[in-house]
Amino acid sequence: MILEGKAWRFGDGITTDHIAPGRLYHLRSNLSELAKHVLEDADPGFASKVRPGDFIVAGSNFGQGSSREHAPRIIRMAGVGAVLAQSFARIFFRNAINVGLPVITCRTDKIEEGDLLRVDLAGGKVYDVTKGFELEVGRLPEIMIRILQDGGLVEHIKRHGGLQVLM
Repeated sequence: MILEGKAWRFGDGITTDHIAPGRLYHLRSNLSELAKHVLEDADPGFASKVRPGDFIVAGSNFGQGSSREHAPRIIRMAGVGAVLAQSFARIFFRNAINVGLPVITCRTDKIEEGDLLRVDLAGGKVYDVTKGFELEVGRLPEIMIRILQDGGLVEHIKRHGGLQVLM
């Protein structure tokens, strides 16, 4: 899986409340509407600026806070190709894989907003096309790559059955 898009920078400690504002809790049954507000508490214009395939590039502990599964789901619905961060809250990381949103743990300090990135999920590499450097990243386990290729855990189970999830 090769992904390409523009970097959108965020700092450390982006919470699920930054991603899916709690004041919009009433929209949780209307995810397409909630996706129009993704990350607006961290960057009010993000949802209108992001383009399909673009990347969120953040610091440490991305997705901390509550276990809202709709947080990674609305990031994906907004068209984000992947989230790159120095570290993730554990439940956010797993929820992201489950909904088909690639998450990559790597150093992000050299990547600036607007940089064009190319991400090789299977190869474990991030290329900053704008600046001409490559980052080695932790490769996702093969099962996670397959879940992402299938569009998330539910689609993976529909396609391969429950036993394949463990293989």
